[in-house]
Amino acid sequence: MFEHFETDAIRIQTKRTGEKEHSTPLFLTSSFVFDDAEHARALFAEEVTGNQYTRFSNPNTTELIDKLCSLEHTEDGIATASGMSAVFTSVFGLVKAGDHIVSARAIFGSTHQIFANILPRFGVTTTYVDINKPELWEQAFQENTKIVYIETPSNPGLDIVDLEWVSALCKKKKVILIVDNCFCSPYIQRPADFGADVVIHSATKYLDGQGRVIAGVILGKKEYIQPIRYMARNTGPALSPMNAWIISKSLETLAVRMDRHSENAMKLAEFLEKSSDVELVRYPFLPNDPGYTIAKKQMKAGGGIVSFVIKGGVDRARKFLDSLKWFSLTANLGDTRTTVTHPTSTTHSKLSEAERLAVGILPGLIRVSVGLEHIDDIIAEVKQALANSK
Repeated sequence: MFEHFETDAIRIQTKRTGEKEHSTPLFLTSSFVFDDAEHARALFAEEVTGNQYTRFSNPNTTELIDKLCSLEHTEDGIATASGMSAVFTSVFGLVKAGDHIVSARAIFGSTHQIFANILPRFGVTTTYVDINKPELWEQAFQENTKIVYIETPSNPGLDIVDLEWVSALCKKKKVILIVDNCFCSPYIQRPADFGADVVIHSATKYLDGQGRVIAGVILGKKEYIQPIRYMARNTGPALSPMNAWIISKSLETLAVRMDRHSENAMKLAEFLEKSSDVELVRYPFLPNDPGYTIAKKQMKAGGGIVSFVIKGGVDRARKFLDSLKWFSLTANLGDTRTTVTHPTSTTHSKLSEAERLAVGILPGLIRVSVGLEHIDDIIAEVKQALANSK
């Protein structure tokens, strides 16, 4: 709508009601009234547009999706009750029994569970490919491959996939490309600009940004959102109007938050690189990071996540976490407050050791979601925890 991201994020909102409110009101209603019998019939026949039932649509969720379609440069979208419902619904709405998925091996633990243990019940199989071996990807495709699924940066190893390259491969093979853009937000990266067909988010993370609500969004080309919407309308993973309203308001500060998250994360990564207690640091905008060149091409900034491997393995990692005085130990990320987790024992604990090692989740790996606190305080907290965990 507007020329600049920040203005769209603030100024796209529902049409003002007769009350002349300045801020979008909450539409806390389960259903909507029809003008007459013919209006009701036409709505359900999809001959006209409008609200029928909040499981289908609501002014608050519509505002949220209108904003995000503008910010992500996509044609259409739906809001869901959680990030994982966005993952599942986006995939399940596009596949049928007998279909095949090619997925990057480095994905979130619960997404792996969907591909490995849930979709096979419905006759859908998955082949995993290594992000750092793109020359082997084409071999993974089968005649029945329907979807390629990736996260970039990946969770928690921060591996980077070349969106332009994988999009060209998908077009060559005539398959749908789904990209989880959760770690970046549309402010830092727009996968649709590089050819992605569907973009998903756990809106619980940076889109909310304050750890208040659970939500997901699915955005993309109309031809793919239509069957996904059909699946969502009839299975019910609807986002509540309250949570949609909260996230839509949060988007007004997304740009300034992501600038600060990225600035703080870069400084923390540079500090950790110099620490004798650290074996490895992963951050996309560190010049010696394996994904640096691609990240600089497709990302505006490095984002707010830093992963590092502490010397001493699992025992040292646990001591480090227990030595933290005010960082939040939680599996969530994208919060204004710095949060820390140990993926091996939490978010990716359901993976086998071999599966974790294959995607770079080493026993001593710690994921830091760098918050908006003053960077000197953040570094001081990490420094003392490194010292007290020896």
